[in-house]
Amino acid sequence: MIKVLIPFDFSTQAHQALEFATKLAEQFDSMQLVVLHVMELPVSTGYSTIGGGEMLPNFENQVFFIELMEQRKKQLAELETSYSGRKFSLTTVAKIGNAYQHIAASIEEETPDLIVMGSKGTSGMEEILIGSNTEKVVRFSQCPVITIKGPTDPSSIQKIVFASDFKDTDPQIADNVKRLQQLFDASIYLVIVNTPSNFESTRDSIKRINKFVKANQLENMQAEIYNSITEEAGILEFAEDIKADLIALSTQGRRGLLHLLTGSIAEDVVNHAPKPVWTFKSN
Repeated sequence: MIKVLIPFDFSTQAHQALEFATKLAEQFDSMQLVVLHVMELPVSTGYSTIGGGEMLPNFENQVFFIELMEQRKKQLAELETSYSGRKFSLTTVAKIGNAYQHIAASIEEETPDLIVMGSKGTSGMEEILIGSNTEKVVRFSQCPVITIKGPTDPSSIQKIVFASDFKDTDPQIADNVKRLQQLFDASIYLVIVNTPSNFESTRDSIKRINKFVKANQLENMQAEIYNSITEEAGILEFAEDIKADLIALSTQGRRGLLHLLTGSIAEDVVNHAPKPVWTFKSN
């Protein structure tokens, strides 16, 4: 049985992710969907006489929070009922606290095969200062993550771009490419983006892709080389040029200072791609 975790905050993007997951589940004989809702505690800032500050619960907020929590529990129960009798099973889980921490804990507890999340993306200063739970999940999740950006029917996914430098020998990368092909029965374009700072000949690039395909016994793949200013721009431009329905990338899950210094192409693409993005962690 395939288990899918869907973090759900009742936003438009979350509903779109849930719709995608349920439509995907209809295509299989056995799939388990786990809908996770996390309610974050309301707080206000209080200041002591010595000038230190601490986060204290506000009574009015607490009353509102309790009422909202009861409402959410009722909505989750209705959600379960609305999907009863389908080919798949759908259960809901409600947690209280930090959203990302509970999502991370649920990934450990549920050990899902796939995570489906909605995201509207961010840009500019908001992206630098705030980030998003989606970005964190993409960075650290041990299982693949599909980020949904709008209404998406899984049956409409016919063209998939998998961008890489194809230097990584991790067999999980090839396994994920095969899984994508089986899941969506789509054409897959294996692309290397050439940039001015990391340029190589088309002959060398094609040779490396073909070596990857042969070593992992992949079939029905198309090798492409695309020139652009940056890797992120090239991936997005190529996907737009061929009218791709989904972008797939691997991420190394860097932490701390190393992540701040190097950034993450996968996270940038997740933020800025208008289409769904499938990410998975590489060893």
